[in-house]
Amino acid sequence: MSTVETIAQHNANEATVKGLPRLRTAGGTAYHEAGSGEPLVLIHGVGMRLEAWAPQISAFARTHRVIAVDMPGHGESSKLPAASPLEAFVDWFGGFLDEMALDGANVAGHSMGALVAGGSAASFGRRIKRVAYLNGVYRRDPDAKAAVLARAAAIPLDGVDKEGPLLRWFGDDRQSVVARDLTRNWLSLVDPQGYATAYAAFAGGDETYADRWPDVHVPSLFLTGSDDPNSTPQMAEQMASITPKGWARIVEGHRHMVNLTAPEIVNGLLAEWLLSGEDAG
Repeated sequence: MSTVETIAQHNANEATVKGLPRLRTAGGTAYHEAGSGEPLVLIHGVGMRLEAWAPQISAFARTHRVIAVDMPGHGESSKLPAASPLEAFVDWFGGFLDEMALDGANVAGHSMGALVAGGSAASFGRRIKRVAYLNGVYRRDPDAKAAVLARAAAIPLDGVDKEGPLLRWFGDDRQSVVARDLTRNWLSLVDPQGYATAYAAFAGGDETYADRWPDVHVPSLFLTGSDDPNSTPQMAEQMASITPKGWARIVEGHRHMVNLTAPEIVNGLLAEWLLSGEDAG
């Protein structure tokens, strides 16, 4: 790792632990902005907050206008109504793009954020210049679908499960242990109602825009960890195969929170994506 990369990673680690300053739109969406240039918008997953993108914010603020957003009911963003489906989250994101006067933005989403990013690429045309789908699901098999729906149904009764996701998302290597502790803290801070609404939309959203990938004609990166049990490499490869300018990248030996557990690798793949043009594929 170069000296510049080492400094950037140190700054990212500090930001991840201490928290990042936020601005807030008139519509109630909280976001953090850094850098200048072509816009790169980052959407986190269920139970997380915009600090989950700290390694990417630190790296790409040197070359882009990076805007990391708190999803509704997470961090400091206002909630959507209970039982809002995935389409409502996509509509929320479209409203955020309007409030920020963003056209031609690059959008990267992780997990639930990937579903929102994918729905936005399907719905908003050339407003989305490129889409990156990190650890996102696609047409779960019946067993996986039943399991995630059961977890969603349990949240209103049992509250936020802080340990189950950690077992699914992380291994035992040093980087994963650090990321796991941060993730446990974020899960402890999340608003229970906001979490329940987002998780239900996530559980039911794996097929909402699944048929739309052939209509997405912008450079599309599908990235996941080789050991992610839920957002599998097969899902990434299937989506890439039906997307005109899509390609899959698999990070070996990592699971769900790959942007935190393998930030240098992920940042390299995102940099490749951000340089891709009309001939991408």
